Amino acid sequence: MEKFLNEIRRPIKISQSRQLLYSVLIFIAGVVLGLVSKVLDETASNLLPYFLEVLDLRNFFSRMGIWLFLAILISVYSKTPVRSGINVFLFFAGLVSSYYLYTIMIAGFFPKSYMTIWIIMTIISPLFAYVCWYAKGKGIMATSISAIIIMFISRQAFGIGNWYINIKDTLELILWISTIFILYQTPKQIIKVVIIGMILFFLTAKISFFWGML
Repeated sequence: MEKFLNEIRRPIKISQSRQLLYSVLIFIAGVVLGLVSKVLDETASNLLPYFLEVLDLRNFFSRMGIWLFLAILISVYSKTPVRSGINVFLFFAGLVSSYYLYTIMIAGFFPKSYMTIWIIMTIISPLFAYVCWYAKGKGIMATSISAIIIMFISRQAFGIGNWYINIKDTLELILWISTIFILYQTPKQIIKVVIIGMILFFLTAKISFFWGML
């Protein structure tokens, strides 16, 4: 199995000190983004600076697209699939802990159902990160994983009806384009990835994944 996986993408060894540094920074980034997200959530939009009000970051951070994108980013740029799982877990652990500690201790309420969902997603995130790491590899397996990633990020960027498709949000569209750049290796590869990913998007558009969050 190890030989098969290494043919898709080979891990890169780095020192333990660098591994620790990267993981700590990723955890801190999760904590900071969790706090920023919650502060924006608790602040009336008309009290925010004008450019933040126009960007509508309150709603942007409340949707799944940005967190899915950041998890993909952390995953594919980690040095090994194991490090990918660890780093994504630490990111979500920091994000979820800071967001809900603020919610409980400062905002003064306890959203048990939502918190449970995010805790479960944090626990299972290393498995998905491990798989996503191979998206930057070679062969059919890497192309398939990349196409599935495009499918999920497309679900955040686009809405689809019986006779139409629309862009949900400009920032979500930027994330979709950015994901394509992240997954890019060659023109031929990315064309295949996007075509297959969009076909999967159309086929699964009416299906809810993970409590309807994806």
